Amino acid sequence: MNSLLSPDKFKNPHITAKGENRAQVHFKQLSTVWFNTGSQCNIECVNCYIKSSPTADHFVYLTPKDMAPYLQEVAALCPAPIEIGFTGGEPFLNPHIIRLMEMALEDGHQLLILTNAMKPMMRPRVKAGLLDLLERFPQHITLRISLDHFTAKEHDTERGAGSFNKAIEGMNWLSEQGFSLHIAGRSMFSENEANARQGYKALIEHYNWPIDSDNPAHLLLFPEMDETIDVPEITEACWQILDVSPNAMMCAESRMIVRRKGEDRPAVLACTLLWDDMQFETGKTLKDSLGPVALNHPHCAKFCVLGGASCSA
Repeated sequence: MNSLLSPDKFKNPHITAKGENRAQVHFKQLSTVWFNTGSQCNIECVNCYIKSSPTADHFVYLTPKDMAPYLQEVAALCPAPIEIGFTGGEPFLNPHIIRLMEMALEDGHQLLILTNAMKPMMRPRVKAGLLDLLERFPQHITLRISLDHFTAKEHDTERGAGSFNKAIEGMNWLSEQGFSLHIAGRSMFSENEANARQGYKALIEHYNWPIDSDNPAHLLLFPEMDETIDVPEITEACWQILDVSPNAMMCAESRMIVRRKGEDRPAVLACTLLWDDMQFETGKTLKDSLGPVALNHPHCAKFCVLGGASCSA
């Protein structure tokens, strides 16, 4: 692996700065399809990887009409239901969100929703829609709450004063109603993973949330995605050196649907993280998007290959 900072890193999709063959991930199977419901969010986080905010409109709200063809493709490509994920922005700002959820659930899929569990989710109309879907599709809905730290001080440093308490209120409501909950934390803070999990475990036990803090799928601690920090380029040889399989990468099994502002139809991206790098826009249909993905970005190295992280459940 290359590890020295170079202005030539991550330039050529086929060759690294040292002239070695860049690693690629070949499509294996479609396990998760993500739908970015829109880039608008009710808050503006300091380190938001997708640059969401109350005014962000680089991704417009997806509509049922946008989503329907992709669900039809999933049915044609996959022999059984898969995981459908909703991300944003804040998904519960999308005025169609309950119907979008319903469409995925009607097709038998497991639904994973990434949310900050704040005011957009707690509006009476949205709460009523969630409860209706929970009653009709029990055991099919999981909400992953963005809780950057287990203390209000550190969480609010990222998301703004009062954000922690509002998220706790939303999580308490979801827990009381019987929803399946996960937590997404961040590793920007100084404690090691064991200490972080212990801190979250104490918080989870305090509120009696149905979350297994020892299960990495229930409590995800994501590495930071700072493109100014040097990371090695991943070569073909790295798979064996690191004892990591390319089949374990997100882009071997998932794609994300977005609709960019000004575009007349959605597009398919190879990765949920690399939304603003056009080399990772892989087509307009799922079928056309299933080619190999060159790991030509720092996030490929730090988040996925070296960090071992995945957005899917």
